[in-house]
Amino acid sequence: MTLDHIQAKTMHARRGSLKNAFQYGVDFVVVDLDKPGKLPAVLSHNGFNLWSLWDRRHGGARDHGKGVDWFRDVLLERGFPVEDAQLLLLTQPSFLWFHFNPVSFWVAVIYGEPCAFVAEVNNTFGDRHCYFCAHEDFRPIVPSDRLTADKLMHVSPFQKIEGQYRFNFAFTPELVRIRIAYENGDQGVIATLVGPRKPARSGSLLWAALRRPFGAARVVALIHWQAVILWAKKAPFLKKQPAPDTFLTENTPTVTPGE
Repeated sequence: MTLDHIQAKTMHARRGSLKNAFQYGVDFVVVDLDKPGKLPAVLSHNGFNLWSLWDRRHGGARDHGKGVDWFRDVLLERGFPVEDAQLLLLTQPSFLWFHFNPVSFWVAVIYGEPCAFVAEVNNTFGDRHCYFCAHEDFRPIVPSDRLTADKLMHVSPFQKIEGQYRFNFAFTPELVRIRIAYENGDQGVIATLVGPRKPARSGSLLWAALRRPFGAARVVALIHWQAVILWAKKAPFLKKQPAPDTFLTENTPTVTPGE
């Protein structure tokens, strides 16, 4: 069984002439939904609780997902050696009735090393788009690798649907360290997620609920608060753009050496 609690820090910094940056704490879990085992009393799989993990929230259309089976199918379609892999989900669990994840990650791990992942990106307008990232030969992804994918979905009303995402991905048994750089010329955003992996316990999850109450509702509130700050700074505001025609970016992103 794999079930870890990551008391992480996320940082967002705007690129370009108009500066804005913020950092706050978030709670993620890493879970093997194929073998969730006995969960802490305050966390449920496909059932209501203080914290919950729902298959329908992940792996496919938003709120109509198929969970880990969707990720397995994505890997099989690309010839990935699924039989050798552990398939993990890195996500913020639902808190009571509330659920929202700006981004979750499906991760295929072989011998403790990540060899493919899907970034499952959601916006506050009800859309989702997924980005599949791996080397062509599915060798391990190391932190210095930069995996590149074109931005295809409207996420922020202050950024265009142009440019590219560059992912740096460190995922070890002890640590998660993810860097996503959205680059559109001299504009864009840098976002990071960093935190140690510790076994999930009822005590740590209860403390998270007290320390950072309301879970997903808090995340949505923080997103809108940052939008107010950008509006006050007179950042150009764009109306909602149409969702992309495709659900999953099909091409394996190009890989360039890390700095």
